[in-house]
Amino acid sequence: MALDRKIAYINLTTGEIETKPIPISIRKKFLGGRGLDMYLMYNHIKPGIDPLGPDNVAFVSAGVLVGTLASATARTHIAGKSPLTGFVGSANMGGFFAPEMRWAGFDHLVIKGKAEKPVYLWIRNGEIEIRDAENIWGKTVTETQEIIREELDDRDIKILTIGPAGEKLVRFANVMTEIKNAGGRSGMGALLGSKNLKAIAVRGTMDLKIERPAEALEYNKRVITQVISAKVSQTQGRLGTPFIWGATNSWGGIRTRNFQANQFEYCDDIEPESIDEHAIGMAGCFGCQVHCRAKYIIPDGPYKGVYDEGPEYTAQGALTAEPGCKNLVNLLVGNHLLNMYGLDILETGSLIAWAMELYEKGILSDKDTDGLELRFGNDEALIEMIHRIARREGLGDILAEGGLRAAEKIGKGSIKYLIHVKGMSNLHSDERPTPALALGIATGSRGSDHLRSRPAIDLYGLPEPVLRRIYSQPVAYDGPISSHWRDYEGKPWEVRWQELCYEAVDCLGICKYHTIFLGPNFPNFEEWSRLLYYNTGLEMSPLDIWNVADRAYTMERLFNIREGLTRKDDWLVDRYFDEPTTRGVPAACGVTIDREKFAKMIDEYYEHHGWDENGVPHPETLKKLDIDKEPSHML
Repeated sequence: MALDRKIAYINLTTGEIETKPIPISIRKKFLGGRGLDMYLMYNHIKPGIDPLGPDNVAFVSAGVLVGTLASATARTHIAGKSPLTGFVGSANMGGFFAPEMRWAGFDHLVIKGKAEKPVYLWIRNGEIEIRDAENIWGKTVTETQEIIREELDDRDIKILTIGPAGEKLVRFANVMTEIKNAGGRSGMGALLGSKNLKAIAVRGTMDLKIERPAEALEYNKRVITQVISAKVSQTQGRLGTPFIWGATNSWGGIRTRNFQANQFEYCDDIEPESIDEHAIGMAGCFGCQVHCRAKYIIPDGPYKGVYDEGPEYTAQGALTAEPGCKNLVNLLVGNHLLNMYGLDILETGSLIAWAMELYEKGILSDKDTDGLELRFGNDEALIEMIHRIARREGLGDILAEGGLRAAEKIGKGSIKYLIHVKGMSNLHSDERPTPALALGIATGSRGSDHLRSRPAIDLYGLPEPVLRRIYSQPVAYDGPISSHWRDYEGKPWEVRWQELCYEAVDCLGICKYHTIFLGPNFPNFEEWSRLLYYNTGLEMSPLDIWNVADRAYTMERLFNIREGLTRKDDWLVDRYFDEPTTRGVPAACGVTIDREKFAKMIDEYYEHHGWDENGVPHPETLKKLDIDKEPSHML
């Protein structure tokens, strides 16, 4: 059945490998993917350990619906204590790795210790082997995968790997699969690099039994129709995620030149339609019908003829608006280099833009940059800094430590200009006009985040009855609600609801673009309950799934509190409150976040979660969620 996949404990220090079944009781509490990883993190990582030391533990998992007949179930989750923030480390990526891992017999890998020399894991149909990786250490993301497939003589092998940035312990290095599927945010590539673990290769031909195949097929067809009939999906299937750029930039929601403006002007070359002109087709992940990823060949310059995929919305902002660069080829080259090095695109672009502002303000000198003119709009400087960060050269070595450590090293008031939450750089969007989105990034469990709690549909101006219908399932909500994105009222509940929505889909292994993220009529808890039943036989109501998400998210909070998080970490940098926006539509121009109202939003957000005024879960909350005895070491 679809629930018979195992968990494997792999000790890279001793070479010991142990596999166990996952009890149904644990499934009902945490399902799988991110949810079960959060339980495992809290139980297997000792408090206060060095994130880059051998005591940290890496978790690699598939959601419980991955590889079944449910649509868009391709997501891989990677977790551990973050080398960047010191709090929850969590990354999620699409592609084909997680389904292959399930077909190879495993849902969760718990990787401990540190290998003496570079190794990779070879997993095939219930068997796990630790193999030498010295011949691929130093290789790029695509080179690594090609060499492993040739070595094992199987083109169908799926591979999770780190690039040179992860090997050099750049604290925001990604894990990658295929060409550009990235487990970004929080530095999970550095975590694997610290363990001398270059890659995990999987090949599976084990059946994944669908409990009720006829009903699963029929219901999935209905869900697919629900998704692909939406105009937002059709647009995304033609232009990819950059389609979000055009709408966001037009009204004044794009963070530009670090944080000096909120709209990128005269940038036709990097609009989604311009990118589309260079696309040679669209690609998708396992089980997805939207196909939102562009395929392209770099048209000219030193990298002419090189194939890659993307760029995504985050790359578009991080490599253009933030550093003030408007050249399309530069965007395509930067996207390619970051994929090959295995670097977090968002973090890299944000830190380079921060360094550019520091240079223009005289905080960084030519001596600090080794003569590089690190000014906004300098295409060559942007590309050069990508190389320097990945290779840890000069100023790049300082930035490779992440913003907070870099600001401490640079000094001279540089931290004032760093746009971050909990030490993680913000997305290129500007949330000053949107209190709900601002609250989401401030309270994100892994740092500033647009993929953990973002109520993006808040921007649609949906009628209040529609919003109330969405946000009153599967638990009733009769508090205030507002259709206007400038309002503060009711937004804490929206953030909390989306938080648990995204936690749930990460437990299931579903792509967020197939949920209420951009589409208000997309599947949510009701549909997931039926997909679980038809595919796995697991009977869980929409409320049961909500409680799983609530339980897992509270475990994330407990982990962060244990690592020193306090209320002050759920906050925005001063520029959000002190510097008004300068551009955009009238409603987005000349606004800041109101400190007093924002503090009240956080109070209300904590109350919805069952946490006290300091953000600590009440004992009765833990008891209600049945996690008052953690760590329980049941698995």
